Amino acid sequence: MNRTGKSLLVLALVAVVAMAFRVSWNALRDVARAIGADSMAALLYPFVVDGLMALALVATLVLTDRADKRFALRVLAAYTVASLVLNYVHGLVPELHGESVDWGRLADWDPANWALVLLATSLPVGSIYFGSDLVAKVLHHQPVDSANHQKDTEVAVKRSTSDLDESTPELPAPVAELPAVGSADLTPAIEPAAPVESVALTAVAAEAPRPRRATGRVPESARTARASRTPDELLGEARSVTAAWSDAELTADGIRKAVRTSAANGRILRDALKAERAERGNDGPDAVAA
Repeated sequence: MNRTGKSLLVLALVAVVAMAFRVSWNALRDVARAIGADSMAALLYPFVVDGLMALALVATLVLTDRADKRFALRVLAAYTVASLVLNYVHGLVPELHGESVDWGRLADWDPANWALVLLATSLPVGSIYFGSDLVAKVLHHQPVDSANHQKDTEVAVKRSTSDLDESTPELPAPVAELPAVGSADLTPAIEPAAPVESVALTAVAAEAPRPRRATGRVPESARTARASRTPDELLGEARSVTAAWSDAELTADGIRKAVRTSAANGRILRDALKAERAERGNDGPDAVAA
């Protein structure tokens, strides 16, 4: 529906509500005169009852809290029933139309008359109480978007304190990439009369992260680093692990997994071991194992 159609629909609704209020206003005015109200009070009495109905309806549409919305609906239902009862009494008692009924007399049966007079006289007091409560709820109401925005702002303020610096570790320094060394580069460095005893392995240790609070699973960067091994220890461990390996099995990835080292160190160890086997002139794994 376009804007013009919506505007016409709203205008038609306003016209119907205004005419309905005029009909109800006539009955409530006569009831107010019957319970002792003067001319001005009887003129304003319909606004007290039907006006609070309109206020409760608006509050029901505005409020989003379930308890507040339920309260507004109960007020709307209670005053709707009260207005209906008084309009019904106005139709049953013809004397109300001609203002010939006695004051405080809305029914012939005394218990019913007492109940109706109590209802008619308590509605203005109820309008003061319930109307003030509804207006206060509407004025203190915060939309959902505003509440979420305020909550996000509070969280951001809390995270901006010194506690954020303590709980956030610093990123470790990048580890220098070890260059790949070919077998041709390693061959001149090996003495022909003695086996290779060590290979120069260089690595830059990552800077230890700052201590942080235990808030769950500890990240890899915050875990305690394993004790670093010297190049001789790495080469000796790789030599003992790959003693029974064939030349085809002697790969950088296999050595890396066997001795649990980096990929760069695995390539260097592979080249060193191949250089040893080439120097000894043994193509099979048996001599290396011996």
